[in-house]
Amino acid sequence: MIAIFVAGGIALLVSGFFTPILLRSLTRRRIGQQIREDGPAIHFTKAGTPTMGGIAIILAVVAGYVLGHVGTHLQFTASGSLVVGAVVLAGGIGLADDQLSVRRARSLGLNKRAKFLLQVLVALGFALGAVYWAHAHTTLSFTRYDEPGLALGAGLWVVWAIFVITAGSNAVNLTDGLDGLAAGSSAFSFTCLALIGYWEIRHPALYRVPNALDLAVAAIAMAGACVGFLWWNAAPARIFMGDTGSLAIGAGLGCLALLLNVQLLLPIIGGLFLVVTLSVIIQVVSFRVFHTRVFRMAPLHHHFELAGWPETTVIIRFWIFSALCTALGLGIFYADFLGRPGR
Repeated sequence: MIAIFVAGGIALLVSGFFTPILLRSLTRRRIGQQIREDGPAIHFTKAGTPTMGGIAIILAVVAGYVLGHVGTHLQFTASGSLVVGAVVLAGGIGLADDQLSVRRARSLGLNKRAKFLLQVLVALGFALGAVYWAHAHTTLSFTRYDEPGLALGAGLWVVWAIFVITAGSNAVNLTDGLDGLAAGSSAFSFTCLALIGYWEIRHPALYRVPNALDLAVAAIAMAGACVGFLWWNAAPARIFMGDTGSLAIGAGLGCLALLLNVQLLLPIIGGLFLVVTLSVIIQVVSFRVFHTRVFRMAPLHHHFELAGWPETTVIIRFWIFSALCTALGLGIFYADFLGRPGR
């Protein structure tokens, strides 16, 4: 329990105090955000805001996770190391994307295919490590490894893991369109996963995740890093996380859900990311098939902006929705525990 508090606190402090240092460095180098040309016109005032703030999030996660083990009896595990490693590598992809975007003075960075291929490679490395190093359960899981407990086998589970991680990364990336929206919503999701990890280690016979405590430490480090960054990223944002942060956060969500055996529960816990992603899919399909748009603009938060909602109103209401989704996911997890005989 001490390790969880230490990891979260360290990550929050590192993120909170390092972000302004990073902000000054990026400002001196004139590394600013490029605004998408087809986005809401009001966003053009944000052009030039320092980006790549996700660097602070990643450093805070690593610091929180590592220092969370110092002075405690908690050992580093394959599971926790894989999660943090995937977060760092996914953030590296985002960093390359952000750097190209700044260099080209456009809102587009890496080629879409190259970016997706790199994401798949990171997810593949994590999945193989999870199966053959961390010995993760290779079942389709909702609230635990045996619910519904459909055995996928190593091969299918690796494919499933790649889908979960890449989908998570891109879902958070799509949600990162307003000041503090992704950081605040992610903090709710990671806190929920940390609570699930702690609960699983308290009931090892039921959940059979021996490294759940280490995963909880990784999750709370992610939460703390997001909260610390949010201090500077809240509207009006002084710095953006960029793809560096959003891809890292999304990968972290997917990896933790896979190893905690709550993969099918993740769409509920991170319900906001799911809804935002679905809005983009619906918009694209509707336009290509029916030549009409369902929303004024996708992702969904831009639709509400164009409907006349102030940006801060959209952010706060989406945060509330995200918190409710997190509470629902945690409630489902606990209800399943209460329903187990002989718990």
